[in-house]
Amino acid sequence: MKIEEIREKSEQELNEMVVDCKKQLFDLRFKKYTNKYDNAADLGKANSQMKEIRKTIARAKTVLNQKKTV
Repeated sequence: MKIEEIREKSEQELNEMVVDCKKQLFDLRFKKYTNKYDNAADLGKANSQMKEIRKTIARAKTVLNQKKTV
């Protein structure tokens, strides 16, 4: 998700987005460590998804902190 889209959201929506992203991240990690992926391509996709979700969480938390200080 792009930063412009994140900045448009309210604090409530940002908090919900962070919780949702953390759930997605947990599910992906759980699948990875329980060897639920059949081939390396699926594992590679999961790794890139995890990376993107972590970035989204960081962006959302940054915008939340910016909104709290303003």
